[in-house]
Amino acid sequence: MDALKLIAQDSVKESVPQIKIGSTVRVYVKIREGERERTQMFEGTVIARRGSGISETFTVRRVSYGVGVERVFPLHSPNVDRVELVREGRVRRSKLYYLRDRVGKAAKVKEQLR
Repeated sequence: MDALKLIAQDSVKESVPQIKIGSTVRVYVKIREGERERTQMFEGTVIARRGSGISETFTVRRVSYGVGVERVFPLHSPNVDRVELVREGRVRRSKLYYLRDRVGKAAKVKEQLR
């Protein structure tokens, strides 16, 4: 097990963004199309975080043209270029799966005032 931990330490990113549940984030993902590489943005609400260490992931949800779209991003993946915090949400749950059943303004997360 120690050998696996040593290998995983090399792949862990040094600057991990502080992603909280309910926050709206903008994730920039590197996409390869043949020889070319471009960066694509995915903006939405963080509804879940799971795992620890190298295998930690977070799920981002947004509604695109009336259809809910969720993507799971590995936190330490080299394909995740950067994660920007757009706004922080105020929630009382660690998983926001109940947002899947809601439509319109009911699917919004209140903003956390500082």
